[in-house]
Amino acid sequence: MAKTYKLNPLDAAWLMVESTDTPMHVGSLTIFSLPKNASPDFLRDTVASLRQHRNFAPPFNLKLVSPKLKGVLPAWIEDHKIDLDYHFRHSALPAPGGERELGVLISRLHSHPLDFNRPLWECHLIEGLENNRFALYVKMHHSQVDGVGGMKMLERMLSSDPEATDRLPPWAVGRGGGSARPRAVKAPLAERLKSLALAQAETLPGVIKALGEVVSETFNQTDPAHAAPFVAPKSILNRKIGGQRRFATQYYELERIRRIAKAAEVTVNDVFLELCSGALRRYLDEIQALPNAPLTAGVPVSVRPADDGDSGNAISFIIANLNTHLADPLKRLKAIQESTNIAKDKLQALPKAGINNYTMVFMAPYILSLLTGLGGRTRPMFNVTISNVPGPREHLYFNGARLEQMYPISLLSHGQALNITVVSYAGQFNVGFTGCRDTLPHMQRLATYMAESLEELERAVEKQQHKRRKVV
Repeated sequence: MAKTYKLNPLDAAWLMVESTDTPMHVGSLTIFSLPKNASPDFLRDTVASLRQHRNFAPPFNLKLVSPKLKGVLPAWIEDHKIDLDYHFRHSALPAPGGERELGVLISRLHSHPLDFNRPLWECHLIEGLENNRFALYVKMHHSQVDGVGGMKMLERMLSSDPEATDRLPPWAVGRGGGSARPRAVKAPLAERLKSLALAQAETLPGVIKALGEVVSETFNQTDPAHAAPFVAPKSILNRKIGGQRRFATQYYELERIRRIAKAAEVTVNDVFLELCSGALRRYLDEIQALPNAPLTAGVPVSVRPADDGDSGNAISFIIANLNTHLADPLKRLKAIQESTNIAKDKLQALPKAGINNYTMVFMAPYILSLLTGLGGRTRPMFNVTISNVPGPREHLYFNGARLEQMYPISLLSHGQALNITVVSYAGQFNVGFTGCRDTLPHMQRLATYMAESLEELERAVEKQQHKRRKVV
């Protein structure tokens, strides 16, 4: 009899809120350059070689026991009849194969929901990029992977050795070590629920205290630096969305971001939030949709141990004030730093064993709004999701092809029409913008405005340093 595997509550939540307009898959776009002296048949031979690998590692070999009951105690079961020709697809861009053509294709591919009767993933090899490059687009349901887990899987697929030719496709690599496999369901449901309740009971006092503080701050907000849930202003970012997506990219040298962070005595993530804030402020003001009150951001925070090889969700959330009402970039940056410090201090005060409980209860109103159809109709919990995922620090290769850039592609939901996620890689700072096609006209401008926000912030920091040197 085939084994079945249970989902933790956070993983299951992503299945519960799946809909036609809000598919809950995430993706990655990796761009490679062909090896030097590659034969004209390199990509054809690569595709043929990948199709030979029909051993599927978790989670690529798992499908839902019952797709119709995905919102009620879902469980995985191993699929021993996977149709690789369905999951792995070979595409080509129309000439000239530039960033625009690639963005249009990725937007279209990311708009299509996954087939819940099969394992929840797809892999697309895309040739025809200019400058002798090709791309790999992989998408997987968020119930099986989060950003950090996905990055770990990608790293296992690649090599730091440009001469290595033994690299396997993602579906043959999977999560990695056997300890990362999901746990088999053995005990009856009643016993499982009882065991879960007992395991979490000892963390309950700390969780209740933390949640009580959140509720109190929401109704009695006295500190303008703190961003409480459901105090975000209404904006076009927080309406009902459709199922079609837009995708845009931007990348910078990581050292530019680090120089600003060091000079301003803030974190790299604070700088990233300020760049998002500056870009959003200009974009919304341009279309006459900038709220008077500052926007807030939901910021996923990884709580995964460094030695955890699993790919499932191990995240919590903080809410940061983006201070979009402030025109001065340095003042915005310092105000953002104050807000994130307050939020992180509250999360770190929780016992580690209670973070999952806290996250589920904290996000319950958001999930409930999606299940009841209220998402996009009521005041948002926060205005935009902004994530920072650490990636590999060294250049990586796939059978001799060098990985040039990697971009994250995220999910959207009713009331959340935009997601901005950055991945660091080999000294790069690669930003992916995922937006609702119907909600955000000319979304590509956000990428342009972020680049200009970076230049503006650099000038402001340099000016401040110059003043300090004069004083000394």
